[in-house]
Amino acid sequence: MQNKFAWIVTPDLPWDERKEMITTALESGINYVVDLEYSDKIRKLGNVNIVSNKADADIYIVGFNGEGDGSINLSENLADSKDLANAKKAKSEGKTVCAYIKITDKLHEQLAVKLGPIVDYIILVGTDWTVIPLENIIADLQKVDVEIIAAVADKDGAKLALETLEHGTDGVVFEANDFALIKEIAQEVDNASRTKYELKTATLTNVKPLGSGDRVCVDTTDMMKPGEGMLIGSYSKSMFLVHSESLESEYVASRPFRVNAGPVQAYVMVPGNKTRYLSELVAGDEVLIVNTEGETRTAYVGRSKIERRPLILIEAEYKGNTIRTLLQNAETIRIVDAENNPLSVADAKPGDKVKVYIEKSARHFGIAIDETIIEQ
Repeated sequence: MQNKFAWIVTPDLPWDERKEMITTALESGINYVVDLEYSDKIRKLGNVNIVSNKADADIYIVGFNGEGDGSINLSENLADSKDLANAKKAKSEGKTVCAYIKITDKLHEQLAVKLGPIVDYIILVGTDWTVIPLENIIADLQKVDVEIIAAVADKDGAKLALETLEHGTDGVVFEANDFALIKEIAQEVDNASRTKYELKTATLTNVKPLGSGDRVCVDTTDMMKPGEGMLIGSYSKSMFLVHSESLESEYVASRPFRVNAGPVQAYVMVPGNKTRYLSELVAGDEVLIVNTEGETRTAYVGRSKIERRPLILIEAEYKGNTIRTLLQNAETIRIVDAENNPLSVADAKPGDKVKVYIEKSARHFGIAIDETIIEQ
């Protein structure tokens, strides 16, 4: 599942009250603001993307005071659409463009489909409708490179939009007029962005100490709980659940923000069902934290630390497939057993059952594809 997002429309309130709503949105991870009046003041609040019809907008919006919001009548001949012409002009000038359309009838639904291939984003506003027009537009634009955003009024509306036709809209936009509402919708967007991986139980077949190699510790900006870690493996199609250093040890203090992940060439699962080499990770990159049930959340890399350490080879078998990874050979490095308990590599032995993830597709530059690739 892709990462979903939320935008806010600033409420029609005095600046001081509007400012508090925007600040709450920023603190909740929402940094796209639709506002036609206060762009200079809003930019002073943080790193914000302004969506407006002004020249300094980060995203130029068409449809306000146009056919999109009903200010101009929409001709039956969509080729005469003013919003369509404005969008084409803005794109020709190199702008990032968003179309705003109230879906009041079938003709406006058709306008949305016409605008989809031209703009970068499209905001769909329902007036007195069921979810059917939204389904129609999602279906018509599913192969078009445009981000579809549904205007919603509450948490339930956000959930419905983000799940429509399984794929759902790419994002939601709402009027930020209530502190609790901002936090609720931000949480709903976060929930909708989470991928769940089906973990399998594999049997260890070989545990072999090796010499030294360059291994990577991934320190994140999140505190992980026992049972959480990352999917790591020597093969992009099969990975072990490597436990975080969230457990106390008689040897070292816990480091709940860290996964001692493996050697530099190993793969790690990141958001978007993609993989990265551990050696590529730098501060600010996104990684996927995974728990023993396969549930995920996104975290940021605070730093990636490469040091030379003794390694150990871990091999397992699942339905005839061989899974391998290398880890640091130390008591504090753990995988996860079939009962969801951390298993130290120092104690691991052939016959032990452990949690793994098996990808059906091959990967090219970290992206799952339908291709035959042999990794050994």
